[in-house]
Amino acid sequence: MIETGTGLPLVLLHAFPLNASMWMPQREALGTSYRVITPDQRGFGGTQLGHDEPSLDEVADDVATMLSARKLDRVVLGGLSMGGYVAMAFMRRHRERVSALILADTKIGADSPEAAANRRRIADEVVAAGTSAQLVDELLPALLGETTRERRALVLGRVKALLEKAPPYAVAWAQRAMAERPDSTDDLATVDVPTLVVVGEEDTLSPPAEAELIAKTIPGAQLVRIPDAGHLSAMEAPAEFNSAVTDFLAGIPSEG
Repeated sequence: MIETGTGLPLVLLHAFPLNASMWMPQREALGTSYRVITPDQRGFGGTQLGHDEPSLDEVADDVATMLSARKLDRVVLGGLSMGGYVAMAFMRRHRERVSALILADTKIGADSPEAAANRRRIADEVVAAGTSAQLVDELLPALLGETTRERRALVLGRVKALLEKAPPYAVAWAQRAMAERPDSTDDLATVDVPTLVVVGEEDTLSPPAEAELIAKTIPGAQLVRIPDAGHLSAMEAPAEFNSAVTDFLAGIPSEG
């Protein structure tokens, strides 16, 4: 858990299999105007994994518990990739605590049987190996856009290091939880808070067409496409990502 700033509370949920450190550019830029809260999800960033069965509902409830501990009734909730899955689970379970929603580089449907089986395979293999090093070969090329892979060596190196250090049991738990997540398509039309949808134009995991569908289905949602960025747009193009969030939050009234 890393928190900075004061004002309107903004909770940002990280991507798989990273941790709250991915939001460093957002804490630095947005923390000058907002209270930016970036929790580590179960098992990542040194948090306890616990003994619950894998479920993103459990992660959503963790966020609710964290908000209660900070006496926060309502927050702007944002999530990127897996963080977006958790944000939608939170909307289903704790909708009254969300004043606005940010969905970045995420998908809204459930996994296909083939995709779910692949997640379970990876879960089994990282536990058996006792390391998450295989994620570098399996995930890194898809997590980052072509521009980042070719021109942003620091971002590439940072993401590679996070993949290598990801705790294998947390990786396995999260993969199994994501494999079991429900389809959230029908939930989109019921979202009744201001919503921003962000996508990197080079995102191949949750491509712009997916983001366009999400934005079209949520009443009044705004869509921002970020050039030269892939699936981890907040890390690959932080200035553009932060500008999109700042413009969006400027229209969200502070809550006392």
